[in-house]
Amino acid sequence: MALGAAQQRQSDEASLIAGILAGDTQLYHDLIRPYERTVFMTALSVLKNEADAEEVTQEAFLKAFRSISTFRAESKFGTWLISIVLNEARARLRRQAIVPMQSIDDTSGEGTGISPALLRDWREIPQEAVELKQIREMLQEAVFNLPDIYRQVFLLRDVEELSVAETSVALEISISSVKVRLHRARLLLQKQLTPLLKKTYPNQRRRWTPWS
Repeated sequence: MALGAAQQRQSDEASLIAGILAGDTQLYHDLIRPYERTVFMTALSVLKNEADAEEVTQEAFLKAFRSISTFRAESKFGTWLISIVLNEARARLRRQAIVPMQSIDDTSGEGTGISPALLRDWREIPQEAVELKQIREMLQEAVFNLPDIYRQVFLLRDVEELSVAETSVALEISISSVKVRLHRARLLLQKQLTPLLKKTYPNQRRRWTPWS
């Protein structure tokens, strides 16, 4: 998003928030509408279950509405929303005891097990491949199979296109950790997807290296 457009969005959001705080609660729907997909995808990245993600999304929007008077413009509204949905999703996992929770500050897996590799732009995957249901399912499964700390960073950066700084704030990790985890996520996806895509499109001469 261009700087001018981003500034305009923040200005519009500030006006909507002011209106909500003044009592026009119907404006809340306009405020959150641009973030519905991002919030859902963030919940899904943690829970890996669409029904749970939908419920947590609604819980997060409700909590944000109840807490909107505490929002401070030092961070972006979207980043604040993502922080809320991440906390809600992690709380649900703890309650359900589905998987052991990993500390958001744990970087123990960030320096081992993966060798550097040449990566190219993921948009080089042929459009006809991306449009195939089989390929979409393959990509989705590969992303969901990533370890939590890598999957969350990947979805926020490469799917929802948050900036490094916004991802850092949302996940409560350092900027350097965002960069490292994103790099590891891309390497893991490349390792898993390249042989599968080569089998699907054996006549493609380009390297099947999904992300740069």
